Amino acid sequence: MSGHEHNHAAEATARRGKLIAVFAITFTVMIAEIIGAALTGSLALLADAGHMFTDSAGLLIALIAASLALKPATLTRTWGYKRAEIIAAAGQAALLLAVGGFVIVEGIRRLFEPPEIGESAMLWFGIIGLVGNAIGLVILASGRNHNFNMKAAFLEVLNDALGSVAVIAAAIIIALTGWLQADALVSLLIGVLIIPRTLKLLRDTVNVLMESTPKGLDLAKVREHILALPHVIDVHDLHASLVASGTPVLSAHVTVEDNCMTDGHAASILADLQDCVARHFDISVEHSTFQIEPAAHRDQESIHH
Repeated sequence: MSGHEHNHAAEATARRGKLIAVFAITFTVMIAEIIGAALTGSLALLADAGHMFTDSAGLLIALIAASLALKPATLTRTWGYKRAEIIAAAGQAALLLAVGGFVIVEGIRRLFEPPEIGESAMLWFGIIGLVGNAIGLVILASGRNHNFNMKAAFLEVLNDALGSVAVIAAAIIIALTGWLQADALVSLLIGVLIIPRTLKLLRDTVNVLMESTPKGLDLAKVREHILALPHVIDVHDLHASLVASGTPVLSAHVTVEDNCMTDGHAASILADLQDCVARHFDISVEHSTFQIEPAAHRDQESIHH
């Protein structure tokens, strides 16, 4: 194993350890909030517990995906299981949307039929949830931008923390004013917090699965840089996508002067192409593929992209 591969494996193992710790915390807080909802009759606590149930499932999916990502590539899976994290993140987003929808519907119903709430116990269970979520956020903070999987996990715990804050606020309002609808309003707030960020995550993961051009990569500029290289006449069939977050790939057919195929320039042009996209667009040499073609070959290709 090369030094680069060893570092990548070590980082992946560290991320998996973080997910295990956060899963344990989230699952424990979820059980506490289910007990709290049963004791107090609070929809806000139940909604947050339901949210945390979804997050526990999502974190478990993320943990499985992180473990699969450590598996090496094979002849039948040439990228290994890198895309497992994308599928896991999409699954988490779908679960979060379902929970958000349920909470909003139930919250609206309780605005008109508010039950009695045990606000004192509700407050303490809200504090327990907030403390657990705060610990989870600290654990995940440093790696939240590494890939979609870690981003999804951080997003889930952050939403849980906001939900716990809302539960605490509702308990205080009910204790001070006796206004029971505060519980339903907080539940609606939790639902609103879940949906917008979840839709963004779902959009990002679908873009990867659809092999859309990676965000921030301008293929027009890539084309300009390639055409500016010596001996390059044209570039076509230019494609870029993400195998997984942090793993962009790019391929293109590059037309060069006919004499380059016989005077030895082809090899140096290939090196220049790979160096160009690595330096200017952060696409590693091993993830860029170029087909070098003589000018005479252009007439033999019927479809250009």
